[in-house]
Amino acid sequence: MDLSALKTALLVRDVGSFAAVARLLDLDASSVSRVIAQLEQDIGFRLFQRSTRSLAPTSEGELYLNRIAPLVEELEAAGDEARTTAISPRGILRMTASISFVQECLIPILPEFRKRYPEIDIELLASDANLDLRAEGVDLAVRFGSLPKGDWIVAKLMTTSYRVVASPEYIEEKGPLSHPDDLSERDCICFAIPGFRTYWQFRKGGDAESFSVPVGGATVISNALSIRSAARLGMGVALLPIMLVQRDLAKGTLLDLFPDHACAATSFETAAWLIYPSRSYLPQKVRVMIDFLKAEVRRSGS
Repeated sequence: MDLSALKTALLVRDVGSFAAVARLLDLDASSVSRVIAQLEQDIGFRLFQRSTRSLAPTSEGELYLNRIAPLVEELEAAGDEARTTAISPRGILRMTASISFVQECLIPILPEFRKRYPEIDIELLASDANLDLRAEGVDLAVRFGSLPKGDWIVAKLMTTSYRVVASPEYIEEKGPLSHPDDLSERDCICFAIPGFRTYWQFRKGGDAESFSVPVGGATVISNALSIRSAARLGMGVALLPIMLVQRDLAKGTLLDLFPDHACAATSFETAAWLIYPSRSYLPQKVRVMIDFLKAEVRRSGS
């Protein structure tokens, strides 16, 4: 049985479209259709029920694909493991992370990674949306927030913390804030994600009880880098990850409004998480990237 045909069939099951699989594999949709048709001829039954509007596994196809999925994964893992015993890490590493993390954290260290592993090609999917890892063929994701749920392997990359900031010009024009409660009377630049745009969380001291402050403003933005730019221009108060504002705070282009308080959007129990599809064998290209990122966090202290 052609392993590539089986992998294509599993991808069609996960994505639900010949055209979408064709885009992922850089093929014509007709080529994907022919692969599936030949596979169905080989096994003697239809894998998918097709119509002009939808595509779904038949009952026989669903049973068959569910049974072969772990076998295909094991065959791929066996090949990867055998190859990596004799050669250096290589192949295409497809990663996804938020736009701000890609620009601020990944891009600056990629030259060093490429120097160490010249045979690994990087495909970065910079997106503030949580992409479907299997449908997009993603090997490794970096996501922020509470512990992710789902059928994935998850490891903590680093803890995260936030600061409430504004430009010196904004404070000079509007006046200082003495307590987080004052935010309810100010123009805040809010993140266009549910839970991030209505309340911010605060606590003073590690064991103190947290409290919520209602926030709002005339500007709602869906990208953290753009929120930072708006804050620099004096458009209002912003809640941002410290990794995005630490240089501004050091230079004085942004001010930490509540240095004695811990700040958060929805929860104080957040982190940056490394996520990859569940499998018994982790490809070497993914392993070296994970180790590299963890070493960079230790080196930088953030």
